[in-house]
Amino acid sequence: MRITIFGATGGTGMHAVRRALDAGHEVTAVVRDPAGLPAELRACADVVQADVMDPAAIEEAVKGRDAVVTAIGTRDGGRPTSVCADSTRGIVAAMAAAGTERFVLTSASGLHAGPGDDPLTRFVAKPLLGRFLKHAFADMRAAEALTRDSGLAWTIVRPPRLTNGPGNGRYRKAADRNVFGGVSIARTDLATALLDVAGDPSSIGHVVSVAG
Repeated sequence: MRITIFGATGGTGMHAVRRALDAGHEVTAVVRDPAGLPAELRACADVVQADVMDPAAIEEAVKGRDAVVTAIGTRDGGRPTSVCADSTRGIVAAMAAAGTERFVLTSASGLHAGPGDDPLTRFVAKPLLGRFLKHAFADMRAAEALTRDSGLAWTIVRPPRLTNGPGNGRYRKAADRNVFGGVSIARTDLATALLDVAGDPSSIGHVVSVAG
């Protein structure tokens, strides 16, 4: 695939760039600061320095791509933020202008308590988490709404708590419901899931929950 990754210098995005390159994909990494990418990734990926909030600045980075993946997120969930919604708005506008259709948004499973959750998670843990991360979750909900209304061939991927360990090389997933017992996933495994979903037409128009 020819794939563009936003948030490429973040914890998940960097793993996605590495996994995509290892799989032989042609990768464009859109970043604010190229120095944030390790030298070995800069040498293999097409690195574009641009403001994701400016559709005109990123249009060329998404034109002609088979898939566009965003792993942009806030690093401080306790404060008001609009980084997910604003970046999604910019990416969607750029993709519409470029005629690119396939879009994968990274969100969070904590947003939605419902089918697939055990009772403790559904009625206790997630409501409490929603209070603590209300600003980040409000931002992600707005990003999800923009994605659903984009007219693109979209998939929303919802992981649970992210860990920085080596991962186990596999993950569980569920379409339009939560993963039972899915409390965490390694960023490396989430990166694999994002790339798998990007190449899976059956996931278009669905929310895919993933967990370790």
